Amino acid sequence: MTPRFDVVTVGESLGLLTASRSGRLHHNRDLRLGFGGAESNVAIGVARLGATAAWIGRVGDDSLGELIVRELRAEGVHAFPVVDRGASTALMIKEHPYPGAARITYYRRGQAGSRLQPRDVPDSVVSDTKILHLTGISAGLGASTLATAHAAADAAASAGATISFDVNHRTALWQDRGAASAAYLELARRAHIVFAGEEEAFLLTGIDTAHGQLDALLSLGVDCAVIKLGADGAIAATATDRLSAPAVPVPVVDTVGAGDAFVAGWLAELAGGAGVGQCLDTAVACGAFACTGGGDWESAPGRDDLDWLRRGPADPVLR
Repeated sequence: MTPRFDVVTVGESLGLLTASRSGRLHHNRDLRLGFGGAESNVAIGVARLGATAAWIGRVGDDSLGELIVRELRAEGVHAFPVVDRGASTALMIKEHPYPGAARITYYRRGQAGSRLQPRDVPDSVVSDTKILHLTGISAGLGASTLATAHAAADAAASAGATISFDVNHRTALWQDRGAASAAYLELARRAHIVFAGEEEAFLLTGIDTAHGQLDALLSLGVDCAVIKLGADGAIAATATDRLSAPAVPVPVVDTVGAGDAFVAGWLAELAGGAGVGQCLDTAVACGAFACTGGGDWESAPGRDDLDWLRRGPADPVLR
């Protein structure tokens, strides 16, 4: 029987206030309201590429929580929120103190997303997906969110689903790098596919070369390891293959959300039965396209966007 969902993500979503222009926040009072969060970003990216995505998380009994759930559903994501009446929805503020640079400040500890519990995860959802996607953010938010990630992995593994893990290290969530590394390794060992940037892979492996990092990640027992190299593209390895893909040159507006778009592209292709090469090519293209606009998820591409990107320079006026 075919699973109901292609990809299910579990994790925190936050309200987002974004400064409208460059400069210090105290001189820039115009803020745009939206939302973000790695797991919900991935779910939206997967849905935009035509796959079936779901998100599980906890929000407050407030307007920010309502906004998150409404927008996820508007983007075609099946949202399974737990409404926490004892805590507010978390919030982040994004400013651009210098041209081309972003600074994000989080207000999340003790808020709804960090209170996610194993009992909040519907087994009927997690056991009915091809792929379960988790991130290291859940490990950093606290013991209950980490336990929830493991509980979701238990249910998915029992149902035969593929488990995807993106390290997504957030320095502000950890006082001890050793504790972060240990928690990430625990989740990585449960995963079939692991995504990491070079610095994140170093945190897991202690190795400072990308190909050495791939070897070390594969030695954990994962089926596929992927290193995101930013402007240099990405590399991926399985027990039998090692592939690379160069970055797609684009005019960069904002790199926030590019990593999540990359993962969404990979998982959407994987859910459709694609091989590692196609997954890698689509992931790199998705990450590149996401850099062409602002927002955490707003610039994640659909299939038409990827077709446009691959066609290359053309008449700038679409008629």
